[in-house]
Amino acid sequence: MMYFSRMKTTLILGVCLLGMLFGVPNLFPAPANWLPWRTVHLGLDLRGGSYLLLEVDMNAVLKERLDSLTDGVRQALRGGQIFYQTLEPQADQHRVLLRLRDASKTDAAVAALKPLIGQDGPTGRPDMAIASDPNGTITLTLSATALAARAAGAVDQSIEIVRRRIDDTGVLDPQITRQGESRIVVQLPGVGDPDRIKRLIGKTAHMTFRLVDETANANAGGLPPPGDDFLQMQDRPNEKIAVRKRVDVDGADLTDARAGTSPETGEWVVNFTFNSVGARRFADVSRANVNHRFAIVLDDKVISAPVIREAITGGRGQISGSFNAQSASDLAVLLRAGALPAPLTVVEERSVGPELGADSIRAGAISLAAGFVLVIVFMAVFYGLFGWFANLALVINLLLMLGIMSLLQATLTLPGMAGILLTLGMAVDANILINERIREEQRLGRPPLAALEHGFKRAYSTIFDSNATAFLAHVMLFVFGSGPVRGFAVTITVGIATSLFTAWMLTRLLVSRWYVATRPKLLPV
Repeated sequence: MMYFSRMKTTLILGVCLLGMLFGVPNLFPAPANWLPWRTVHLGLDLRGGSYLLLEVDMNAVLKERLDSLTDGVRQALRGGQIFYQTLEPQADQHRVLLRLRDASKTDAAVAALKPLIGQDGPTGRPDMAIASDPNGTITLTLSATALAARAAGAVDQSIEIVRRRIDDTGVLDPQITRQGESRIVVQLPGVGDPDRIKRLIGKTAHMTFRLVDETANANAGGLPPPGDDFLQMQDRPNEKIAVRKRVDVDGADLTDARAGTSPETGEWVVNFTFNSVGARRFADVSRANVNHRFAIVLDDKVISAPVIREAITGGRGQISGSFNAQSASDLAVLLRAGALPAPLTVVEERSVGPELGADSIRAGAISLAAGFVLVIVFMAVFYGLFGWFANLALVINLLLMLGIMSLLQATLTLPGMAGILLTLGMAVDANILINERIREEQRLGRPPLAALEHGFKRAYSTIFDSNATAFLAHVMLFVFGSGPVRGFAVTITVGIATSLFTAWMLTRLLVSRWYVATRPKLLPV
C-alpha cells in the first residue's frame, strides 16, 4: 500500500507536470498561431456580452406543412383529371379541406391522395388521416405526433443554422442551447452590441431564383395575374416587380457564397456556387431564357433582377445590388449557413457590460483566495506536517483542474467559480478522512507504518463511495441542465476526478517518501 515503484512514481509526477503545462496557456498569450494554445474561456457573466432568447414561429412551421400538402393535393388531382370546387388549408384544425365538383369521383380522389401519406418518424404511424363523405368532401388531417416531431426538427435545424451563422461572424465561444419546446438561448461573450447578430439570426434567408413576368406591371395597382407574385425590390422599397410563383432554382442547392468586388465596376457583390443539381437546373433555365430577366429573391424581396445575356453553364453566378462590404459579407454568411425552417423572434434580450464581468471575476477571485487560505490554515493547525502534505496536494489539485479545463477548452462561469470553491472543500474532506483514520490506528497502538497502511486502506472505500455518488449526481446535472448549471457540473466533475487522484495517489506518495526518509517512531498527525 505504501510502496511506490519508480515507474509508478514517475507516472504520478508526470501527470502533475502535464496538468501544470496544460494550465500555462492561461497565463500568457499564444506566442505563435500554429501552437495549440488551449485556454479556459470566460462565460457571459464574467466576460460580458449579450444574451438572446429566441422563439421559433411554430405557426409558420404548420403553415409551411399545410401549404406543401395543399400543393401535393393539387398535383395529385391534376394527374388524375379530377377537378375540385375548393381546396383550402385550415390551420386551426391542422387539415386541408377539399370539395370535389363531381362527388362520384370521391373514391378515385382518395386513391390518388393516398400516396401523400407518409410515416411519422418516431412512431412509424401514418402522418395524416384521409376522410371523405358521399358529398365529395375530403379532409386530410395531420397527425399531432407528426406535427410535434416536425416542430422539434425545426428547432434542432434552427439551432444548427444559428450556430453556423454566428460562427461565420467570428464570435468566440457562443453558447447556443435549446430551452423548452420552441425556444433557443444564445449567449455571446464579448459582444456588446448584438444588433448585427440579431439581423443575421432574424432573417429566414430562403433564397430562390425565379423568372420575371415582363408582361405584368406590378406598380399599376390591382391583383397579380394568376401564377405571379408582386414582390418588393429590396433596395427600392417603393418599387415592385412581377415574379413568377414557380421556383426555377432553389437556394438550397447553393454550396458556397463569398463576398467580393466586381472587376468591371468595383462594386461589392456576392459570388455563389451551385451543386451539380443546381448547376444543371441553372444552366437549363438560363439557356432557355436568354434576354429575359431572372429575379433573385430573398425572403420575398427581390435583391436584383438582371437580364440573362447568355447561358450560365459553370454552376457559378453573381449577385449584385446596392451592397457595401458589411452587407455583402452578411448575405454571404446567410447563404452559406442555409435557410431557417421558420422565422425566429427575439423574446428577450439583455447585455452584460465588461465592468460587471470584471466585478464578478474580482469577487470570485477574492472568495477563492479566502477559501483557499482558510483551508490551508485549518489543515496546518489540525494535522501538522500531514496537513501540509494535504495542502501541497490541494495546490496541485487546482493546477490539474485548470489544466484539464484548458485542454477541454471549457467555459468558466460564475457558478463554475463557485464549483471550484466547493471542490476545495471536497478535496480536503478526503485528506481529513485519511488523517483521522491514521490517528485512530495510531491510538490503537499500531506502529507508524502499519497505521499508515491501515489508515489509507480503510479510508479509501469511504472516499470512493462519497465521490462516486457526487460524480454521478453532477453528470446528471450536466446531461439535463443547461447554461450555467452545466458549467457548474463540468467544474465539479473535473474537480472530483482530480481530488481522487491527489488524495489517493499524490498524498500517499508524499507520505511514503517522507516515511522512507525519516523512519519516525511516532506519526506527527
